[in-house]
Amino acid sequence: MNIPMVDLKAEYELLQDELNPVLLAALAATQYIGGPNVRAFEQEVAAYCGSRHAIACASGTDALLLALRACGIQAGDEVITTAFTFLASASTISLCGARPVFVDIDPLSYNLDPAQVAAAIGPRTRAIVPVHLYGQPARLEPLAALCRQHGLHLIEDAAQSFGADYGGKKSGAYGDLGCFSFYPSKNLGAFGDGGMVVTDDDRLAAQVRVLASHGSRVRYHHEVLGYNSRLDELQAVVLRVKLKRIDEFNRLRRCVAHAYNARFAGSGIVTPHEDGHGRHVFHQYTVQSERRDAIAAALTGAGVGNAIYYPIALHRQELYGQQYAALELPVTERMVQKVISLPISPLLKPNQIDHIADLVLAAHHA
Repeated sequence: MNIPMVDLKAEYELLQDELNPVLLAALAATQYIGGPNVRAFEQEVAAYCGSRHAIACASGTDALLLALRACGIQAGDEVITTAFTFLASASTISLCGARPVFVDIDPLSYNLDPAQVAAAIGPRTRAIVPVHLYGQPARLEPLAALCRQHGLHLIEDAAQSFGADYGGKKSGAYGDLGCFSFYPSKNLGAFGDGGMVVTDDDRLAAQVRVLASHGSRVRYHHEVLGYNSRLDELQAVVLRVKLKRIDEFNRLRRCVAHAYNARFAGSGIVTPHEDGHGRHVFHQYTVQSERRDAIAAALTGAGVGNAIYYPIALHRQELYGQQYAALELPVTERMVQKVISLPISPLLKPNQIDHIADLVLAAHHA
């Protein structure tokens, strides 16, 4: 039973009758850059998130970079974030000339530990970038309180958590800015790259738009050094169709996750923790096992997708290794050795869940 990590083909087959006509219509309209679907998608995401503004861009990485630049992050500044995440959460800080300050994570949620964030704030700290890892919102309330106390920006890396919520607000809408990725494997995924920044702040929204368009408000008049970061019309068409299904697909992801949980109960495998502070949307279903490598080998051998997110913590990456050689993040470094993500999809069938669970349990207990 071959089971991919992300079954994009099954999702396309489900949606193709709705997708194909609107894609063909957009092709025929030939307005491929900045077209009506991009504008409509921005409005729909803003309404969905409950934000005043949503600004589309070329990728989740660009969303983070634009948000940081809009907040004025620059050389000499420090930005607190996690080392247990994809590189872009930190590399965008570095690209602004600032220094990422890595702090350790909560061992249950895998997200930033607010107490350790508080201890890391210094005179050069300008922002905190929590990552809602695997679809579980970080503890935003204490982080927002720290930002208010110290005059910092709160920038949510919500790349993995579209549709999650925290404290009655949608993921991305709690902080000063929220950043989304629409990479194809995401809960809300395009047929290529794409990203979005959401915010309630009129000034920050205007600055993000300027930066995303070569630093220009008026054509051929350039105020600041900006970027060429656009979501194209065809991706907006795809995302508008999928946005209509996001709540249902996230509900189904939660059902799959809970079915896995039931199979692993009492086994010694550590299943994802839902901390009650936010609604997990299970971009990834990630477990811990001392026999992680054996589980990975068993799944791969049986044709079942699996992945390790993330096998190397950012402070141990070659890019940052010397700069952070003395930094120890014991929880992060322990998780790197133990976590493995299993296939999860709103379309995963019960017999597939059982097959995957059987393989995992056999390898875990071998």
